[in-house]
Amino acid sequence: MKMTFASTSQIGGRDSNQDLTGSLAGEHRACFLVCDGVAGLPGGDKAALIARDRLLSELTEDRHFSPQETRQAVEKCERSIREAQQINPKFSRMSTTLAALFIDRSHQLAWWAHAGDSRIYHFRRGFIHQVTRDHSLAQQMKDAGYENTGINSNLLYNALGAEVTRDASYSDVLELEDGDAFLVCTDGFWLSLSEEEMEQALRMVNSPQEWLALMQNAINRSSKSDNLSAVAVWMGSPQETTLLQSLADSARFLPPRD
Repeated sequence: MKMTFASTSQIGGRDSNQDLTGSLAGEHRACFLVCDGVAGLPGGDKAALIARDRLLSELTEDRHFSPQETRQAVEKCERSIREAQQINPKFSRMSTTLAALFIDRSHQLAWWAHAGDSRIYHFRRGFIHQVTRDHSLAQQMKDAGYENTGINSNLLYNALGAEVTRDASYSDVLELEDGDAFLVCTDGFWLSLSEEEMEQALRMVNSPQEWLALMQNAINRSSKSDNLSAVAVWMGSPQETTLLQSLADSARFLPPRD
């Protein structure tokens, strides 16, 4: 199945960019990720760099791979950050979010891992099909039925290198379909867009580059208070499957013929 992708990382309203994107695309395996160094403590950018580089280095051999292998790779990222914390006391509390999409192209399977509030969205036939659940206090309050609590969405209870060690979250394995699309992004990106805007943009473009650009244009019309980073991944031809789905939806609302 054909695979295309694009990425963006912009400073937004910050003084510096602690976001990083990463990609590895072979004939048999692929990995696409974002890391967002946790602000407020020194070394967030360093933690993000360690996580990205260690994860990609663990997956360089281009062959079939498994969720267990990628889970071990994520765990090695955590250990690498812990080791760096011990070497330099200045960075003893540095941490980073991670959202990583893994694709086994040989078997047309996908799965993902995340820690923190960087997200992975899966779109099928032009609509959001799945999305990761943030490791944040705001998400916990939302899950408990409290809306618009005013809680800072950046209050995380999990990240790689965080003071309390917790496992990252891992998805089930997904069988890919022609037209599947994925958006891997930091919170600065998804907080500036509604899910409807993401879906609408997907139905208006012909490439992942155009998709990111259209969403970026929407973000530029709003307040940009954070770094903005995302990777868009297309499997097959989303522009064709979304068009077919839109035509089918439109047909449902046409008046019956006499």
